[in-house]
Amino acid sequence: MENTDIRIYQLEDGETEIIVQLNNETVWLNLNQMVELFGRDKSVISRHIRNIFREGELQKEAVVAKNATTASDGKKYQVDYYNLDVIISVGYRVKSPRGTQFRIWANQIIKEYLTKGYSINEKKLSQQNEQLKELQESVKILGNVLSYQTLTNDESIGLLKIISDYAYALDILDKYGDTLNIWGE
Repeated sequence: MENTDIRIYQLEDGETEIIVQLNNETVWLNLNQMVELFGRDKSVISRHIRNIFREGELQKEAVVAKNATTASDGKKYQVDYYNLDVIISVGYRVKSPRGTQFRIWANQIIKEYLTKGYSINEKKLSQQNEQLKELQESVKILGNVLSYQTLTNDESIGLLKIISDYAYALDILDKYGDTLNIWGE
């Protein structure tokens, strides 16, 4: 499983933020992360997961992945990671204040996606816009400097680095616009 971290969900109190792995167009949480997300005991979450498979709602082979994890004792263990289908199924079964918050959040995202055809991660878009503004300012300043003096070799390399970063940021924004995120924060 690829180890690309993204933030999926933050409680209104700001205390719990779950970092998940993104792989094959879904997110993955282990049992301990679901315990934290829903604020319930491990036995409760495990029971819901078992029932999801026992009732045939989901097929275990399609929604569970094993991933090697190094524990605090230095040993490697195979840990089950559950994809978004399992997370949502557990979220609609668990009875807790955090479970309720999750359902409200999930329903909002689903409604937005169904009515608009997409959902935007406002926080991520805002951060990228700020980065773009900073890069635009840097390029403007460099343009002013260039009109008043000749650059040394080191200054030229620095200028090329800034321009390269600027182009990279524009590329990220362009890609973001093509693949709007369904995760709101």
